[in-house]
Amino acid sequence: MVRAVLLSSRSGVSLSNLQVEYKDLTGELIPYKQLGYATLDALLHSMPSVVKLDKGQSGEVVCHATTGNEVTRITKLAARQHTAKRTGRPQVVNCQMRVKPAAPFVLNDLINRVCDSLQIYSASVYDFMVLVYSLSLQYSPSNLNENTTPAKPKLPHSAPYSPKLVQSRIKEVLNKHSNGLWVSKLPPLYREHYKQDLPNEALKDLEHWTHICSVKTSQITPQSAATPPTPDKSQFHHNKPQTQRSSATSKSSTLASPRDLPPDVKQKLGELLLKYSSGLWAHALPKLYQDTYKCKLAEFVLDHLTLLSDICTIDYPMPDNSKRAILYAKVLEDENRNQSGLAGSETKETVERCLSSQTVPSLVIPREEYPSVLVVEASDTNSVILRYIGEGYSKAQEKLEDEMREFYGQDINKVALTSPLSGQLTAVHAEEEEEILRAQVCEVMADKVKVYYVDHGFSEVISKSKLFELHEKFYRLPFQATKCKLAGLESFSQEQAVLKRFESMATGKILLAEILERNEVPLMVLYDTSQDDDININATCMKALQDKSLESPLKVNSAFMNVNVTSVCSDGTIYCQVPSRGLTKLNGILEKTENYLHSQVTSELLVSLPFCGKNCLARYKGKWSRVEITNLHGSRVLDILFVDVGIRASVEVTELREIPPPLLRDLISTPPQALKCCLADLPVSIGSWTPDAVHWLRDTVLHCSDCSLKIAKVDESKRLAHVYLFTSKNFHDTSCSLNQQLADLNLWNHQKDVFLSSRGPSKSLNAPTNPATIHNTDVQDKAPHTLALPPLLELPEIGQNMDVFVSVACHPGHFVLQPWQDMYKLVDLMGEMILHYNKMEEKPLKVEKNQVCAAKLENNWYRVLVKGVLTNGLVSVFQLDYGKHELVSCTQLRPLTQEFCQLPFQAITAQLAGLKPRQWSEEASIVFRNHVEKKPLVAHLDSVQEASQSWDRKVVIYLVDTSQEERDIWLHDIMFPSGFLNSEVHPEFLV
Repeated sequence: MVRAVLLSSRSGVSLSNLQVEYKDLTGELIPYKQLGYATLDALLHSMPSVVKLDKGQSGEVVCHATTGNEVTRITKLAARQHTAKRTGRPQVVNCQMRVKPAAPFVLNDLINRVCDSLQIYSASVYDFMVLVYSLSLQYSPSNLNENTTPAKPKLPHSAPYSPKLVQSRIKEVLNKHSNGLWVSKLPPLYREHYKQDLPNEALKDLEHWTHICSVKTSQITPQSAATPPTPDKSQFHHNKPQTQRSSATSKSSTLASPRDLPPDVKQKLGELLLKYSSGLWAHALPKLYQDTYKCKLAEFVLDHLTLLSDICTIDYPMPDNSKRAILYAKVLEDENRNQSGLAGSETKETVERCLSSQTVPSLVIPREEYPSVLVVEASDTNSVILRYIGEGYSKAQEKLEDEMREFYGQDINKVALTSPLSGQLTAVHAEEEEEILRAQVCEVMADKVKVYYVDHGFSEVISKSKLFELHEKFYRLPFQATKCKLAGLESFSQEQAVLKRFESMATGKILLAEILERNEVPLMVLYDTSQDDDININATCMKALQDKSLESPLKVNSAFMNVNVTSVCSDGTIYCQVPSRGLTKLNGILEKTENYLHSQVTSELLVSLPFCGKNCLARYKGKWSRVEITNLHGSRVLDILFVDVGIRASVEVTELREIPPPLLRDLISTPPQALKCCLADLPVSIGSWTPDAVHWLRDTVLHCSDCSLKIAKVDESKRLAHVYLFTSKNFHDTSCSLNQQLADLNLWNHQKDVFLSSRGPSKSLNAPTNPATIHNTDVQDKAPHTLALPPLLELPEIGQNMDVFVSVACHPGHFVLQPWQDMYKLVDLMGEMILHYNKMEEKPLKVEKNQVCAAKLENNWYRVLVKGVLTNGLVSVFQLDYGKHELVSCTQLRPLTQEFCQLPFQAITAQLAGLKPRQWSEEASIVFRNHVEKKPLVAHLDSVQEASQSWDRKVVIYLVDTSQEERDIWLHDIMFPSGFLNSEVHPEFLV
């Protein structure tokens, strides 16, 4: 990103103006502090392969982009993004668990790697696009041979050097090697993990990236690591450097001698070092000692490491730095073991077994977006014990336990563990089902022992006779029982009501997990997908804190005056606020919230991690109100529910605020004050209302300040009240109710034309129903016939190549492409459409064939072409950007505004070149679809059948899959076999 800013100015950018230019490009400042640097200047000096610092004529520091072969593509990308001011990074988040739409323009692996790369800093739209572009070179090739005759394209095997991306990857590699590694080992490990060579610039910059690693001589260690790389001791001098030895000698007369170190301290240090069989950096000793024993280690110990020479071996791998020492625990074989600092009852063999228990690899968090998990138990929602379900987890564990059962079933392999140690790994003959399980000793008693089953997540007290030595081959599988933290419940992690609700809903069940943060203890949202509707476990547990006595009362024949009708939905349901204790308390808390946020810098309470079910605040009628996030469209746009008024809206994440901590408990414990109702005794059921009836009711009650209602019936399962609604206080006479007036108006005839009449919309159609989120709607949308359609999408010249994504594939004679390079523009456009159409009132649209409009499909808005209008109210539409045909209700169509007609329609209808037109068999179509649909490919343009409208234009192209390193796959070669002319499938596709 810094390079992109610098490339925009040939003469360079002054250091004082760099932040301004950077913010103009990305919408935010350079986050140098988040990257571990005290000043911007320090960050820039750590990137010599990106930026060059010189002094200008006036003496001011000027930044220039370091030249490189990779800058051309980044320059073009920066030019396109230079005026983009909106921030926020797109990400694939989907709360529809069962049918999860595939990302329309990237592969899952690409998404995962981009998201991983963005975790280390707060990214903008530009950040996302640079990373997607650089990574997409692995999936979607460019710079192809552009001869007039088709030439086989080749995928470039290198990507533009992105320091932050490389830093993130190196950090990920080092996290898997907590003891560090040799610098020479880094390139092959990097290549193994990411299928790319480590850029040479990264090796040059490595020593400057002190916020992620430490590089000394030929070793690299994580910045937070306490343990050093296991060295080849033959390469180093085992004796202390002479300078350090003389220094220590000169001070020995004034400081404590080795005999002055208390025996209990020496013993504790010995026990601590035993946990680090690969050695421990001496400088990490004080903190580990403090964390383990809750007391400070004497400061002089590090200056006089010889005090520890009888309990450890001291190594100096860096002769030029005497303060960097590695300590290795000694295991003495003499009789007097107390002098070694170890417990007198421990033998060499037991110590070695204890050390071997530390070699089990760490469990890797699944890469998939929504893994399945088995919940074991939770005594704290910040440490829920669970197991991952899947090929590399539960199935691997079952295989291991089968092997253990067979291994220990032979008596010759059963070696009893007669003297177990606390913390030691062991094989346990479980009481039930004759299983042999891996366990760790927690507590040793007289004839029993308490063990923790490391793969199942629970503890048990058993007889010592059940313990056996764990063979070394059973150390290879990571412990399968792990922990997670439940998002949104951090402040109530030990509340009994929450834990009780969680136990009843989740314990012992297999659930779906959405991983929000991939930390050592990952942050998750859990879902139960076993019912008709997916249940958000986190949100449901949070509701257990609500005070039921503050809920809106639901009693038959109860009557209420001074009722405020807050929302009328299109299905006929209404939401009301009735006078109650809960409403009074809520108004008081919200007033305190308003005062708190008015006195604070509200940007400090921005929502940084939105997720479905999260409780936060948004503006409603000019004041902060409670909302729940119900759906996410990337990370910038999301859907919310105002829980106290029943209104749904779509907003940008920047419009939300966290609930202030001092008021969190009060707001969470107060139930939603929107009473869900339906009008009783009407001739139609809920969901069957016509637009005319809805608009009449809205116009009647939304601006009435003196409504009243009477409850006729209560549906407890849905918490729905059937009511009689009045615009006066005369709630005793049901003949005066709005229910009766609606029935008399005869607005329920579904054969009636439900579209707008020629006289235009009524006053109510122009009245906003959601003052909190609706923008100015006084400017009317242009009529469909006056809409200026976007220009035709520009195509390369005949014989040239372009990167494409195949969104729909029927058969080689008909499929749909999207140009890869403009995908980010389409994502941005759809986000703007969601914000626009979800904030405007429902306006029935008179639909005509061949009309271009907007349609709502699965919570998203698309640009569509009307192909036909059916008599049952459904409309057949063609998605102009994705090439799909859909059926949609006429109530889900809206006029397409000119604002959304700037980007050319992205769908390109295509036919595969190199093949004669024919009737393709079903088998051939399936083979073609499996090879190309939802994949990025290279298209070589053969011919174009031009037309005045984009949906009538067709291209004939060669398709090439260049994702394999060995060879390029031309799709017409695959589809050529004569077997596809009938129902037979070529043997090549039976693999």
